Amino acid sequence: MFEFIQNIDNAVIHAFDNLHTPVASYILGVFSFINDNGLIWIAAAVIMLCFKSTRKIGLTLSVALVFGLVVTNLFLKPTVARIRPYDALGFTPLIDKLSDYSFPSGHATSAFEGAISCMLWNKKYGFIALLVAILVCFSRIYFQVHYLSDVIAGAIIGSIMAILAYLIVKAVYKGKNAK
Repeated sequence: MFEFIQNIDNAVIHAFDNLHTPVASYILGVFSFINDNGLIWIAAAVIMLCFKSTRKIGLTLSVALVFGLVVTNLFLKPTVARIRPYDALGFTPLIDKLSDYSFPSGHATSAFEGAISCMLWNKKYGFIALLVAILVCFSRIYFQVHYLSDVIAGAIIGSIMAILAYLIVKAVYKGKNAK
């Protein structure tokens, strides 16, 4: 099974070789950069916490980001220890080499935590965040720092963390309003 997934991952990475252009690299570079260390989502959470109308989204996103950090960066990446595609396949990376492991994608995790946290409380914000998340995920494969399966796993983990955070925040607010 793992060999089958690795074969698909390798085929996708090689297919992306034909997509590299200066314009695509610039645009996708912006989406990859704004999500470095989850900064866009951390900033969004802080801003949303400041306004009553978006506070539940901000709180949900904050909780999801903490959950995702623990699961993805502190547990799964060092446990699985998957080598990045550019090292495994001998590519010259299109962006700076990274010091951690490939599986799962932390960028995809935080991007989907952001998108799903927004989507669960506000469909309009969620749709915009989902577009950003998809472009972030695409950029990670484009720059050959993640395999497709890394990004899919990160998106699934991010979605689960956002749903868990949403349920917690919803329960807290329900309990707060019951008193």
